[in-house]
Formats: sequence, C-alpha cells, structure tokens
Amino acid sequence: MAMKSTITTFLFCSLAFVISGQELHSQTQTTAAAAGTSTKKMKIEIWSDVVCPFCYIGKRKLEQALEQFPHRDQVEITWKSFQLDPETPVNGGDYLQYLATRKGWSLDYTRQLTQQVTQMASNAGLEYHLEKAITANSFDAHRVAHLASTKGLGDGMAEALFKAHFVEGKSISDHKTLTEIGTAVGLEANEVSQLLASKQFTEEVQKDIQEARQLQISGVPFFVVDRKYAISGAQDTSVFLQTLQAAFESNN
Repeated sequence: MAMKSTITTFLFCSLAFVISGQELHSQTQTTAAAAGTSTKKMKIEIWSDVVCPFCYIGKRKLEQALEQFPHRDQVEITWKSFQLDPETPVNGGDYLQYLATRKGWSLDYTRQLTQQVTQMASNAGLEYHLEKAITANSFDAHRVAHLASTKGLGDGMAEALFKAHFVEGKSISDHKTLTEIGTAVGLEANEVSQLLASKQFTEEVQKDIQEARQLQISGVPFFVVDRKYAISGAQDTSVFLQTLQAAFESNN
C-alpha cells in the first residue's frame, strides 16, 4: 500500500478526483461567460507538464472517452502549461538516478516505482521506457507547444513531446531536439529555432501557470470542461465519458 501511495506522488502528480462546477467556480474569479464557452463547442482545457507520466496516461484516457462520445466533433481541446518542478536542470542526465537522488531513495526502489508506473501506462496503451528517459526542464518545450497551438497543432505537439520523453528517451529541453520535434509535427524549423533563441511565448507559459494557481491546481493532469467541470488526474475512461456527457447536457 505504501508503494502504491508513493507512485502517485513521486513526480508531484495528483490522484484523480472530480470537482463539481459549483466548486470550481468558487476557486476562481473567472466565469464560464468570461471564458467564452457556448452551447456550440465544448471546451476542454488541459493543464499538464511534458515530464509528468500521468499526463500522457490522462491524455490517452480522454482520447478513449472521446472515441465513445457521440458529440466528439463539438469538442475543442486547449493545452495549458504547468511545471511540476521549475528548478529541474535543463539537462539533468539519467532520469532514474536524478529521481532517486532528489527523493532520497535507493536506485532499486526507484526502479520498482517506475516499473509500476510503466505498467499503468501499458494499461492505457502506452509503452514507456523510463529507464532511458532524460531529466529535462520543460519550460522551453511549453513555449514550442504554444507556438504549435497558434497553428492548430497543439494536440499533435503534446503527443510528440510526451512520446519523445517517455518512449524515445529524448531530451525535451535540448533545442536541437525540440526543433526536430516541431518540424515533424508541422512547424517550420526556422520559426522554432528563432523562438528558442528568444523569449517568445514566455509570458504565455507563465500566464498558464498563474491561472493554474488561481484555480488552485496543485497537480496534473488537470482537465477543465467548459469552466463547469474538472477532472484531476488520469481518471478511468468512464469518468471522462460521464463528465463529457454531463457537460454536453448542461449546454443543451
């Protein structure tokens, strides 16, 4: 039981719970009207961090729910930035060793935990290789993700960054790697390089993080549907589906 509890917190990611629309509204001064929600489009905002393994799992669970949701064409997804640990080195080396050192665990114990997280990912249809993951600060990856979102490529960029970090063992803080990922998704190499050489989209990333504080989001993934419903954590697909249906019915 102790190990299971540790798994849910070792990367500062949260367990799942559902918050009612009324409670969500009480946590922020932002209203559904201010967010521009309407009955025509269901807006899902997802706060996540590229280096959170539960965020990738949560993405898959949402997608599985959307496959069963009859009004999928009325859903609009917006990815929001969040940093679990802003102090993470840009290139921190071996992921498991860094995690063990930071948390004060033995390397064997760290491997046991990550193996269980890998099994959780497998249950969602993902193939994690945390043993070859590279510790990285995700801030620049979030900036590139914002660029992708301006061109309608936000979901593809989120998928590519998660895959690069958790499956392929690439450093998502390395500028050359980020340029390659951005190009593969559909961005121009020169625009990604120019962004990374500047401070472009820094304010947007910081704004997302500040908004998360206003919503009292302390762990990710965190899904907000039409500013009425929220799901925290990589919930079961059925929870996503139920929430989508409730949000749809409240708009119609």
